[in-house]
Amino acid sequence: MYETVLIIHSWIRWFALVTAFGATLAVVRNQVEGDRSLADRWGMMLMMALDTQMLIGLILYLAVSPNMEQIRANFPAAMKDPTTRFWAVEHITLMFAAVILAHVGRVLARKAKTVASKRSRLMVCSGLTTILLIAGIPWPGMRAGRPLLRPIL
Repeated sequence: MYETVLIIHSWIRWFALVTAFGATLAVVRNQVEGDRSLADRWGMMLMMALDTQMLIGLILYLAVSPNMEQIRANFPAAMKDPTTRFWAVEHITLMFAAVILAHVGRVLARKAKTVASKRSRLMVCSGLTTILLIAGIPWPGMRAGRPLLRPIL
């Protein structure tokens, strides 16, 4: 079960990254006018990807990951090791922040009175969301690095 959930989480990461770049690029290209603008559509896909990722990540974190079970069992010791600290604190904090920023950005954009304010709000929120995603992913070569693509069972 753990491997299956981890593979799903790993593959959805790419959809989340693509939608984050798409949302940010749509804002940079100033495609924000209207309720169904390109930036709004990319932003909705980004939120769906991040919400799905968060749900699967929480299943890993709280239920099926044997690594997280060991980390939670001895949290003080886990904080002394950079790799386990990444999984226990850094990864989950960065990803929660990305999810929150994506949601806040959409709300702020919908409440904006002008196109310019909508664009600036989306620029900040989608840009920061993308940066947080990149920072929170365990890229190969990092201390907690994982493979770019996990084989499908």
